[in-house]
Amino acid sequence: MAETKLKETVQEEEEKEEEADNQSFEELGVDARLLRALQKKGIEKPTPIQGVAIPLILEGKDVVARAKTGSGKTLAYLLPLLQKLFTVSADRKKLAPNAIVLVPTRELCQQVYAEVLSLVELCRVKLKVVQLNSNMLANDLRAALAGPPDILISTPACVAKCLSGGILKAASINESLETLVLDEADLLLSYGYENDIKAFTPHVPRSCQCLLMSATSSADVDKLKKLILHNPSVLTLSEMGNNKDEIIPKNVQQFWISCSASDKLLYILAVLKLGLVQKKVLIFTNTIDMSFRLKLFLEKFGIRSAVLNPELPQNSRLHILEEFNAGLFDYLIATDLSQSKEKDEVPKESNAISRKSRKRAKAKLDSEFGVVRGIDFKNVFTVINFEMPQNVEGYVHRIGRTGRAYNSGTSVSLVSPDEMDTLEKIRSFVGDDENKGTSSIAEFPLLTKNAVESLRYRAEDVAKSVTRIAVRESRAQDLRNEILNSEKLKAHFETNPKDLDLLKHDKVLSKNAPPPHLRDVPDYLLDKQTKEAREMVKLARDAMGNNNRRKGSKRKLRKDGDPLKAISALASKRPHKVRKTGGSDGNNSSDRHKRKNKGL
Repeated sequence: MAETKLKETVQEEEEKEEEADNQSFEELGVDARLLRALQKKGIEKPTPIQGVAIPLILEGKDVVARAKTGSGKTLAYLLPLLQKLFTVSADRKKLAPNAIVLVPTRELCQQVYAEVLSLVELCRVKLKVVQLNSNMLANDLRAALAGPPDILISTPACVAKCLSGGILKAASINESLETLVLDEADLLLSYGYENDIKAFTPHVPRSCQCLLMSATSSADVDKLKKLILHNPSVLTLSEMGNNKDEIIPKNVQQFWISCSASDKLLYILAVLKLGLVQKKVLIFTNTIDMSFRLKLFLEKFGIRSAVLNPELPQNSRLHILEEFNAGLFDYLIATDLSQSKEKDEVPKESNAISRKSRKRAKAKLDSEFGVVRGIDFKNVFTVINFEMPQNVEGYVHRIGRTGRAYNSGTSVSLVSPDEMDTLEKIRSFVGDDENKGTSSIAEFPLLTKNAVESLRYRAEDVAKSVTRIAVRESRAQDLRNEILNSEKLKAHFETNPKDLDLLKHDKVLSKNAPPPHLRDVPDYLLDKQTKEAREMVKLARDAMGNNNRRKGSKRKLRKDGDPLKAISALASKRPHKVRKTGGSDGNNSSDRHKRKNKGL
């Protein structure tokens, strides 16, 4: 009987999925105010996950939604959540937030907070929305929660801190909480929040609607389902439409390059310097030192990049993301500490209690400073795995940074012999089978051996200059610069937001200026095949209109510059144009005399 019931439920959901493909937000039952807000934001049709999830959430059901990154999961829960709060009586007394959204990182917390504020402002509805982080002082936390807010967005660590400090009362949560959302549910436990979530769950009322949003299905998600969900009507949603159960979308092309670990700098130089991939490019490493080594190496060849460093203050990290998303630089190096062996290393101490507290603090640090997953990197066309992730899940989340919202994208993984086992696991996971001739991850076809070898001498010579001491000094310098930017200029930027553009996160960290001869690759080093591949990528970029954004930003900067300089520059150019015509100088001179006499 149970199996028959389950089959009927699955069939019903499949029918709903097919119906949802062509539905509008209005047909899904979305409030008119939210419809106007979506129209102003330029969002016309719901994505497949939104088409199925929104009606179920509006019905008050618990939902576990699994869909690939960039498929619109955030709006899938925010729209029904806000609609529910719109109908709540303003006179109703509450002692705690009506809705709590738990996320794994501060960056994702900021991202969700900005999206909620945007919708609330466009709807012109009075709702108090608050975001918290564990670095806030107790007085600041109390001030933020005074009221209390309608929606609270936070990491689990901060909510646990508020509970233990008496800032949030357990009885008040039990009485007021109506909706609990766990965004990026598959990451919450892996980021070290299990104890914090276990401390919070006993206070969640049984009547509370619980929503779990996840990019992948894992044992951690199953554990959270058992831990959080009280309502027995749980519906698990897979990927919708024709791409059902597709973990990595077909609009993302996946490639790999075989090379030794010592040659990775050479190969990434060849790929970037020869223009064989489209911008913007997001590069993943597993350690902070490797990120800075790569940055120092690339800048010697005139390739400017920024490092998204988890050591930096939150304001700096958010500003780096904003600049990258706005297209102010094309290369961003992200340190994926979740895939680093260093994150599990804890200094040995004789005192057992001290060791336990240090281990707990380390886990919290990694959670708070996660900068890779769950962040909305915009218009990223290429993801490069400079160092391979340690597991399949890490690969899926990295590749999910491109091809968002069903746009096309590319991933390129540099794989050393030691990383071949990881690649084989990933290929098996995505369904590659050499015997059947299926290959989702193909060898990168545009890079020839001759092109790589032509750059070897230069690359190896520069790589020797990027020493451990140079990496350590540049890392410290970057941190000092960003701390000064974050602390001293915070008040200034609050009153002068346009001045934020003056901060450059892709500036050169090397003590010596990059040699001019390394900036360009001479034509004689390029073979015919590489030239053709380079031209093909350039034509594809032009056809997609990727250059328009950057040209627009430059025009804007010129417009905002000194108008007198602009006029003088134009005036200085005009005589040059006259001289180019040749033999007409005398005529032009006589014309000027005639005009002058007429004016007199």
